[in-house]
Amino acid sequence: MSILFSKNFSTGSFVRPQGYTFPVGLFGGTITSVDYLVVAGGGAGGTTYGGGGGAGGFRTASGFSVTASTSYPITVGGGGSPNLNGVGGNGGNSIFSSITSTGGGGGGGNASTPGAVAPGASGGSGGAGGLPEQSVGASSPGGSGTPGQGNNGTTTNRNPGVLSTSGGGGAGAVGGSNSGYNGGAGGAGTASPLSGTPVTYAGGGGGLGWTAGVGGNRGAGGSGGGGGGERINSNPNADPGSPNTGGGGGGANEFGFNGGGSGIVIIRYAGAQAATGGTITSSGGNTIHTFTGDGIFRTEFFSIN
Repeated sequence: MSILFSKNFSTGSFVRPQGYTFPVGLFGGTITSVDYLVVAGGGAGGTTYGGGGGAGGFRTASGFSVTASTSYPITVGGGGSPNLNGVGGNGGNSIFSSITSTGGGGGGGNASTPGAVAPGASGGSGGAGGLPEQSVGASSPGGSGTPGQGNNGTTTNRNPGVLSTSGGGGAGAVGGSNSGYNGGAGGAGTASPLSGTPVTYAGGGGGLGWTAGVGGNRGAGGSGGGGGGERINSNPNADPGSPNTGGGGGGANEFGFNGGGSGIVIIRYAGAQAATGGTITSSGGNTIHTFTGDGIFRTEFFSIN
């Protein structure tokens, strides 16, 4: 904004308005390294005896070098979309600088041909296999996880009396195996302290279970936002992965709200604010930038002192 002066016509000088304080300089800061957490979107659970979705890739490190006065685009991956007839959609990748976390793999499903299997998709963590169609003794493999980001999806086996599926992989563990009419639990996620308090992310989706007079249970979602599987004849819909956790969606038999959870990016550095972008908070002497959607992290911050 413009600075206004009044003129003294007898002397010809300009006078500063009363109460105005001139800026004496700029206050700001620069940073050269940050800690980061980059979690991708989780995979959706499969349908038609679908397996649990895999969690989004989980990557974190300290002391990552950044350059002053530089803009770093941030991408936060969305959760995978449910598919009415088959394998759940994979989650979207999350990106910060050179760090890319891979979206979670969708759970397998829709093995419509007798004897066919329904493998889970690969991703940050892999989706679990869906139930093989009318073939006792067959197995549907889980998808592969990405090394350093997550775990493999779990194989679903069809043995006599089995009508259930396994859980998707999580950042911290593989999912549980199906057993009889009980769905396998989603794999556990991993905790991060970067938000100021430990929060667990990237849990796998649980497998579906059967309850038609036999008392089976659906698989629980993995800690870190994984969705629980469908409980056939009791709970008509599987649960989605929780938003901004990268959790996988639960395995379903009918089309339900079993999409994956969106991802998140958190950047932290020591001291007062010295960058812009995201939601900015502070904790324990650190400044924290949290991105729950796409944005820009810029390594400079100045204010008039």
